[in-house]
Amino acid sequence: MIDLVISSFWETLGMVAVSGIISVVLGVPLAVFLYVRSSYGLRPSRFTYGVAGFLVNGVRSIPYIIMMVLLMPLTRFLVGTTIGMWAASVPLAIAGTLILARLCEDGFRQIDRGLIEFGQSYGATDRQIIMNIILLESLPIIISSVTTVMVSLIGFSAMAGAVGGGGLGDLAIRYGYQRYELELLVYIVIILVVMVQSVQMIGDWLAAKLRK
Repeated sequence: MIDLVISSFWETLGMVAVSGIISVVLGVPLAVFLYVRSSYGLRPSRFTYGVAGFLVNGVRSIPYIIMMVLLMPLTRFLVGTTIGMWAASVPLAIAGTLILARLCEDGFRQIDRGLIEFGQSYGATDRQIIMNIILLESLPIIISSVTTVMVSLIGFSAMAGAVGGGGLGDLAIRYGYQRYELELLVYIVIILVVMVQSVQMIGDWLAAKLRK
């Protein structure tokens, strides 16, 4: 049983790590795009921002379990299966990307507008402003947002077990729920709590270091 818990833990860790990396790679650029096209941004476009915002909010509003089912054709196309760790990583990555995009966009709006105007007055390009002002000034907020997303992904990964996603959630359903092995459920809960607390502590520490 211990071996089963350990293997499930590594599956969960793999799902969260893979989907977390993809969320950062896709979510931060999406956040920049949303910010740039918003009324606060460098190149405002009500139509573009409205359409993009509607799509992001629309997909985010779908409960994660339902999203996993809806994305099964895409998951099968990308990884060749709809069960297991890699299959669960697809909807996890999409959910994480959209959550991170909104959190980071809100963070970008907290940047002092005077810094951006200062850069523009010196002839800085949009790219330079994005890289050297928006992203640089927002690093603590980005770290905090990534931390929030990683914590959410840990919770989502547990739910993924309900539809064959593997990991600790799948183990909890098969042994903890169906066989009602309460001791195993307690172990799984403890592991998930430790994972969440570890991620939160590391994220808070990094964000605090960057704010100094």
